[in-house]
Amino acid sequence: MKNVVLEVNRAANGTTRLVESDLPPLGDGQVRLSVDRFALTANNITYAAVGDMLGYWEFFPPAAGGADGGAEWGRVPCIGWADAVESNHPDIAVGGRYFGWFPMAQFVDITASPTESGIRDDGPHRQAHAPTYRNFVASTSDPMYPAGASGDELTALEDRHVLLRGLFLTGFLIDEFVADLDGGAPEQVVLLSASSKTAIAVAQRVKARGLSRAVGVTSPGNVDFVRSLGWYDDVVTYDSVATLPMVTAAVVDMSGASEVVAAVHEPLGDLIATSLIVGKSHHDAAPAMVASGPAQEFFFAPTEVERRTAQWGADEYRRRCAEAITAFVAESPRWLTVERRNGPAAVQGAWEQLFANSIAPSTGLVVSLHD
Repeated sequence: MKNVVLEVNRAANGTTRLVESDLPPLGDGQVRLSVDRFALTANNITYAAVGDMLGYWEFFPPAAGGADGGAEWGRVPCIGWADAVESNHPDIAVGGRYFGWFPMAQFVDITASPTESGIRDDGPHRQAHAPTYRNFVASTSDPMYPAGASGDELTALEDRHVLLRGLFLTGFLIDEFVADLDGGAPEQVVLLSASSKTAIAVAQRVKARGLSRAVGVTSPGNVDFVRSLGWYDDVVTYDSVATLPMVTAAVVDMSGASEVVAAVHEPLGDLIATSLIVGKSHHDAAPAMVASGPAQEFFFAPTEVERRTAQWGADEYRRRCAEAITAFVAESPRWLTVERRNGPAAVQGAWEQLFANSIAPSTGLVVSLHD
């Protein structure tokens, strides 16, 4: 059997290559997963952009020994569904279906350990990574899995989960973080790259909580879409951030456009309670100095997962997440159209389009390297 993997140039993330190789025999304790399909979003571009800083390139390192030693190329992690098609672990059966982080590949072999909720990747290269990134949740024990559906309905819901679940949970945790700030929730939550799915999730949670106004900052071409969502109290363009109300704020940056962040910080200054770096949808934005207000800080979702699990208890954390994501997914057909792409060439083209920012915010890409 062969495996096909899409690799990304680590220095020029818009450049990719397709690598085909023979599948090796499984080692002791290994499980082979067939990656059924996965989502491609602006977050995946961010993982490539900050891959060296946050270790994303180390999730699934390329095999050594290629013409370039693999150092120039990397495998970007994506959220998807996979099935166990071969097992060399006595306690892990073939046939399980799992949700988690996978490479852009047809197959991936992991050194597996069974867990209460599924399996965990315990390969030596994974030891430094957060449990959230290493765990694969079995559909049979996944509280968020649409278990009551079947056939085409189940397929459609699985597509929406790979597109929205990870991004929504990040938004869910951002909203909890902002609401718990010292001094209480600020009067406004300013979301840069407001058309991104993570920003939309934050806006939905802020609106539901009702303690702050959600203010979206976006490009002129996306203003109508962002307004149509109904979760933003106000929408401004990148060149009009000076019109933001002079009230307390949390700034949540999904854009990576530091020039815009600086323009937001300049008038608000000490009115900003927190300024969070979450994504980098504007991967080609020029750097700029943010000199007013608090220093920006990275929002690392796995840390917040651990904090909320400790605070609420694991069962309550899962219950709250399942309830929130189920409602969000159920409403998503109103604003999100799923587009499927299958086959190596189609996935490579999808990455190129995403990197070029030519995918409409109302479209979600779910892809598979299997034809």
